[in-house]
Amino acid sequence: MSVPATMRALQQTSLSGPQDLRLITDASVPSPGPGEVLIRVTAAGVNFADISQAHGTFRDGPQPPYLAGFEAAGEITAVGEAVTGLEPGAHVIGVGHGAFAEYMVLPAAAAVPVPEGWADEQALGMVVSWPTALAALKPLGGIAEGQTVLIHAAAGGTGQAAVKMAKHYGARVIATASPGKHETVRALGADHVLDSRGPDLAAQVLELTGGDGVDLVLESVGGAAFDASLAVAKRVTGRVVVTGLPAGEAEVTNWDLVYQHQVHVIGLNIGVLIRSTPQIFGEVMGELFALIATGVLTPGHPTVYDLADGPKALAELEARATVGKLALLP
Repeated sequence: MSVPATMRALQQTSLSGPQDLRLITDASVPSPGPGEVLIRVTAAGVNFADISQAHGTFRDGPQPPYLAGFEAAGEITAVGEAVTGLEPGAHVIGVGHGAFAEYMVLPAAAAVPVPEGWADEQALGMVVSWPTALAALKPLGGIAEGQTVLIHAAAGGTGQAAVKMAKHYGARVIATASPGKHETVRALGADHVLDSRGPDLAAQVLELTGGDGVDLVLESVGGAAFDASLAVAKRVTGRVVVTGLPAGEAEVTNWDLVYQHQVHVIGLNIGVLIRSTPQIFGEVMGELFALIATGVLTPGHPTVYDLADGPKALAELEARATVGKLALLP
């Protein structure tokens, strides 16, 4: 396939936030190295980690100027040395560097085929949001039939997948979202939907559980939501799986865990899980494809933006003004 020398891309020019993303037209098209593939990006996923990187709060994040984005789907246009099983023309999704662009290099070992019959943008989430939700629920959260799970930010891409999967596993779901998104979350099967910014969130959850609290919390918000999560997890057996902190950092001390919140607090970063426990990640992806095959997880319907509107997409995500997955189309 013919590949141009330069491309359009979004470049982050500062650590002041996504408003400093700039569309450039002369970025160099990367070349795949050994064990890599080059894809023509057809859809790039927008994630909270993109916002953290733009503010310089993502640990070991890139320094400006850099090509933004890390999740993309598209068509393989070239393969590097020692790549087997992947050929030009195949459509894959994966994680790398510089996804907000017309071309991107992916590690071949982590390039996941787009399911047959799905458009590329419908697969966004398969390698970030969905595995995060599943890992939080199953291998880390130990969800079981009849248990109660609290899912924060349930209207987002990760939250929506978590609600669907938790119901599939037989859990009772209490979800949080802003009021304008409640109907969306109810349609996914949530048993109760609460105002994510309500001042009495913990009290409402405890009332719904007869004062017992929940077995598992998927905590992706941070700030006050983290405090509420600790307060509503069942004493001794309750688990709080922490996957994000867009609302800010929160503190828990050893005194808190001994005398106030006797719960399991578990941190989850999907990139670290992939690198440190590839066997667990392999099990997660195997389960994920089984859920797709049985129709529990269906093609996504992201809200799409033109590549040039990337700053707007990130700003709206940061303001929590969006529902579900967001995609940039080069």
